Amino acid sequence: MPTLTRRTFLQSSAVAAAGMGLGWGMQPNRLSAAEKKGANLQYGLVTYQWAKDWDLPTLIENCTTANVHGVELRTTHKHGVEPTLSADQRAEVRNRFEDSPVKCVGIGSDERFDNPDPAKVQQAIAASKAFIELSHDIGGSGVKVKPDRFWPDVPQEKTIEQIGKSLNELGEFAEGFGQQVRLEVHGQCAELPTIAAIMQVADHPSVGVCWNSNPQDLKGGGLEHNFNLVKDRFGSTAHIHLLEMPEYPFAKLLDLYVGIDFNGWLMLEEGKVPADPVAELAKQRILFDKMLAEARARVG
Repeated sequence: MPTLTRRTFLQSSAVAAAGMGLGWGMQPNRLSAAEKKGANLQYGLVTYQWAKDWDLPTLIENCTTANVHGVELRTTHKHGVEPTLSADQRAEVRNRFEDSPVKCVGIGSDERFDNPDPAKVQQAIAASKAFIELSHDIGGSGVKVKPDRFWPDVPQEKTIEQIGKSLNELGEFAEGFGQQVRLEVHGQCAELPTIAAIMQVADHPSVGVCWNSNPQDLKGGGLEHNFNLVKDRFGSTAHIHLLEMPEYPFAKLLDLYVGIDFNGWLMLEEGKVPADPVAELAKQRILFDKMLAEARARVG
């Protein structure tokens, strides 16, 4: 009789769950439509600061310990998942994730498309395409990119159009690999009306917005108004911070995500590293589950 590996067990269980009308993290079909809202919201980690010094086995082990089952892999970090990996190395990375309960949600690149120098923009596009291929090869579903900034003596409308057209080129490329291009709400472009204007140009369906939980979200018409500006173009990932921080209304944000029945990942991206990141990550996961249940009770 063949050996039943962990990966075989997980795959067999997933098939069985699908046959019963279930999926990982989903509720049984007997639940009402209202009760299902928010059922597919998941909690993950961006390897921004807390995990930047963890190699890949340590990253997977620590996330498993903390009950956090999705990661966005930032480039240049110790996990070493970069476009320079060979085909065999990419397969090894993919297998490590498939043999664990942790999913590679995608790659967090640092590429941006605002520069007035066309050659630099083309370099960023080429680098992003390499990350898209990498994400595909390791089992991810998309690549995060940045819009970034406005330049002196360059009309903002020109920069917005340039960023949007760059994203459309990447979206067309990503579509061929079954990937998303995820535009992080970032930098001088972090005002949500600016992001909405970029997305009017970047109309390719493989391009989405990665919410970033910035102070700018609360400006102008406020959180709900700004959320509504881009909610129809969300990708599969959003970035959040410590859920108990008083400066940002995360309970309200969860209400909004439950309200649209978001089918994706809210991923911790936090700068200050705690003394015990694994314990704090586990604490944040427990708090997320509590706050999500409360949001589903309010909104559902």
